[in-house]
Amino acid sequence: MSKEQQEALDAILRRSAFPAGADVGELRRLLKELVTGQPLPADVTVTAARLGGVPTAEITIAGIEPRHVVLYFHGGVYVLGDAFAAAELAAQVGRRTAAKVISVDYRLAPEHPYPAAVDDALAAYEALLHSGVRPSDIVFAGESAGGGLAAAALVNARDHGLPQPAAAFVMSPYVDLTLAGASMSAKHAADPLLSRENLVPRVADYTAGQDADSGLISPIFADLSGLPPLLIQAGTNEVLLDDAVRLAGRAAADDVEVMLDITPGVPHVFQAYHSILDEGAAALDRAGQLLSAHLAAAQRVPG
Repeated sequence: MSKEQQEALDAILRRSAFPAGADVGELRRLLKELVTGQPLPADVTVTAARLGGVPTAEITIAGIEPRHVVLYFHGGVYVLGDAFAAAELAAQVGRRTAAKVISVDYRLAPEHPYPAAVDDALAAYEALLHSGVRPSDIVFAGESAGGGLAAAALVNARDHGLPQPAAAFVMSPYVDLTLAGASMSAKHAADPLLSRENLVPRVADYTAGQDADSGLISPIFADLSGLPPLLIQAGTNEVLLDDAVRLAGRAAADDVEVMLDITPGVPHVFQAYHSILDEGAAALDRAGQLLSAHLAAAQRVPG
């Protein structure tokens, strides 16, 4: 059924794609309408909280005794979304890693351009460590801009002398805000959601005149040495495919353990459609297995 599922999902996404040229206020309104009609599974509980002064959504799954923490960063090209809207996908990661998920409600541009999101990510991670959670019990995860923010947070934590988590998992990471990837053009027709045209104004919102090739804005240009094992997933039907491929290459060049997991024929953050797309559920299963293995291995490391 996979081919039929992929075609049906593509048609749904093209019908629901946000209009080109819409301003941030209109995009936020449309997104809110879209996610309001998507109820959470009955066994998932989401509670508002704070971590290091940053608002968060704490996500737990009934029947799972959490042994670990997933620090999660939502997508939305740094101007859309929130920690609660991401709860369903974040819960799927928590479900597969026997973890509580803390979804970070970082500040959004254009009201709060860079470095607000990066500062909030660091503050939340530092507070989580100060609360007594061991870094070996933590993994980072994120989708789209949240995947880029997860990578930036790892670099920023390293540069501030903080210990690294056990691993990180990024889905369709948005890590090059110069939009230089070849797939920006090569995958334009295949991608039902994103394009260079609708990303350009959002880049300006986030960077606010700062250099888009800064390592904490676009982690593809950062020194990634010393980062924990990294799992990168993407689909071939997305303009951000090259972001994922080049991030993996940069990580490998900087001696980071990295797994690049590319699924053919699927769109941006295809894991979010796990209930109707077999590839989405399978990718989340693979991620859960790998993250669990890294968490178990981290427990065995002395100190």
